[in-house]
Amino acid sequence: MRIIQQLLLGSAALAVMAPYSNAHFRLLEPAQWIEQSTNGDPQKAAPCGGTSADPGKPTNAVTRIQGGDKLHIKLMETVYHPGFYRIALAVNSRSELPKDPVAKTEPRPAGPWSMSASVEYPPMPPIIANGLWPHVTKPEKEFETDIEVPNINCAKCTLQIIQFMANHALNKDGDYTYHHCVDLNIRANPYKPLDTRYPAEKQP
Repeated sequence: MRIIQQLLLGSAALAVMAPYSNAHFRLLEPAQWIEQSTNGDPQKAAPCGGTSADPGKPTNAVTRIQGGDKLHIKLMETVYHPGFYRIALAVNSRSELPKDPVAKTEPRPAGPWSMSASVEYPPMPPIIANGLWPHVTKPEKEFETDIEVPNINCAKCTLQIIQFMANHALNKDGDYTYHHCVDLNIRANPYKPLDTRYPAEKQP
């Protein structure tokens, strides 16, 4: 596995000039596992959003899909911050999800300030896609992509979409990352080989 350093800010001048605000994103597709406001809150806490004060209200939405098919991901960055996104999948427990990206920070009078984060490439399970949509200017439209769902069986697994934020102060609940999740029901395509890189579904 090769680990590269993803420098998000483009130039030191941009990092200094970029105004500070709390970034937010709203997951548009697939359906989010908890209710979200117009700017995507609550989304700070790992691994799937909420905050220590507001864990979120479940939607009970489950997206059903066949293994090996394409799943459309669409989101809108409602409050801009430079950064990138990552998508991962947990089969049996959210504890299988990877840790948030490790931020490279610098000290500031008010506390540490994120500058960049490492990106694992190529992505390996449970990460499906990494370093998505790196940007240093305000997005003019929604971010969209199709991911290939692994050919596995899971009655209720967790698809996690996170945003790493550069040029950002430390958050109480999520450090430098915001989180959204989707509950998936995946049935393997019997005409394709099972993806053995993921753990087998535990039977109840």
